[in-house]
Parts: sequence; C-alpha cells; structure tokens
Amino acid sequence: MNDYSYLMKGIEEVETDSSVLVSSSKYLNDPRLRDWVSTHLLRRNGADVPTPSDSIKLVMIMREIQDVDHINALFAEERARNPALDAWFNEGFVSTFERDDLAKYADGTVGNAFYTQLMENDLAVDIVPRFEPKNDFEYFQLRSGQTHDFEHILGGGGFDFIGEIVPYYMRLTNLFVHMPAELAGELSAFSILGSTRIITRAVLHYPQTWLTVQDGMERGAKVGRESDPLYLMKYEDVLDLPIEEARKQLGVRGVREADTATASALWT
Repeated sequence: MNDYSYLMKGIEEVETDSSVLVSSSKYLNDPRLRDWVSTHLLRRNGADVPTPSDSIKLVMIMREIQDVDHINALFAEERARNPALDAWFNEGFVSTFERDDLAKYADGTVGNAFYTQLMENDLAVDIVPRFEPKNDFEYFQLRSGQTHDFEHILGGGGFDFIGEIVPYYMRLTNLFVHMPAELAGELSAFSILGSTRIITRAVLHYPQTWLTVQDGMERGAKVGRESDPLYLMKYEDVLDLPIEEARKQLGVRGVREADTATASALWT
C-alpha cells in the first residue's frame, strides 16, 4: 500500500564538502529568500505584518540575488533585434506628475480613476520613490513601478489584495508573449513569487476566496496574452480618455471586469 519506489526511482544522492546548504539554484541558496517563501506563502494575514510589506521585502532580497549584468546583456541582445524596445529605452521617459495634477480629469477617465484611488486611500503617486536609473534593468523596474496602478485600471484589476493577482498575471503572461523566454523569466522572478503568496494563502487559509483568486489569474492571463507589450505603454498619454477608449488606443485587450473586493474583505 505504501510502496512508492516507482515514483521515487532515479533520485541520486549528491555528495558535497560544503558545510552549509547549497544547490544549483541561486534562489534556493539564499537563506533570506527561503525564509520569505516559507513565511509569506504559508502564513495567515495579520495587521501586525501588512500584506504590502511582503513585496517590499521581496524586492530588496531579489536585488541582491539576480545577476543584473546578465539581465542587461539580455536586454542588449533584445534591443538589437527589437526596434520598438530599443526606441523605448532611448526615449527613457519618466513620469513626473503629482497627485494634485490628476484632479482636473473628468469622471470616467483614466486620470480620474487613478486620482480617486489615491485620494480615497491617502496615497502618493509613486509606490517607490523615484530614482535615477543607471542601466536598462533599473529603468525597466522604474517604469514597472510607475505604471503598476494603471495596469490595475486598464486591466480590470481591483485595488484590493486579491485584485493584485490580475496585473501580476497580465505581466507574467505578456512578457513571455513578447520577449525571449530567458529575459522574460528574469523579469518575472519577482512576479511569480509575489503572486504565488496570494494563491497559496487563499487555498490554505481562506478557501472561500479561491475561485475569485483563480478567476483573477485567468482574467489577467487573458489580458496579457491578447494585449500589445504592456511594458512599452505610456499610460500618461491617455489620462484624459475614458477607460475603454484608452484600452483601444494603447492595445489593451481581453479585459473582463469582476469584483474582488468582497473576497478580499474576508482576508482581514
């Protein structure tokens, strides 16, 4: 009844002289990341550790694990064969507007939707303070942070914790559609870990939210698969447009709206 030898065959014991844990995975080798994964994929939610703090800790860890020189080399290869990406980097556009600049936009527009979200939650425009990017990877990260909330708005992801799964899966899918797999994988390392904490916590601790989470994954993946490159989009050009019109102009497709706030309320 308990003979699993068939499934276990082929496993080889690996000898090592190392006095510490070591593997062929740079991610597994980092004790901080092992702790982050075991903690935030398995824990319950609590006011003592607000969920937004999970991702900030992950960003700081990933900065030290990932090989920035290798990622920039991959970007260089892709720029050589992708004129649109090369032009995007050459332009180097960085958004500089502030929250009050959004007050002028009419109801129903992208700018008003963003302004309402910021005012209702007393938030600043920038999730992370602006910085001067020193290379392509840093610029990519800067713009990813600046456009994240717009991906919520244009992609149909609610501004609540479960709603985060939509832009996560938009990016996770869209990058692999429009970029070589190795580069897309490097750029998605944060997203796969950050999104998986939502998935595991839903099943382990809040199962009544699981179908909403799963639906968010499917909705985000559909947008990512059908849309033009999300990372190249300049959402600042459509602040004055109604949301549906902005989607058409930018090339955001496959959007299906759904409520995630009700399920997210169960997480508290």
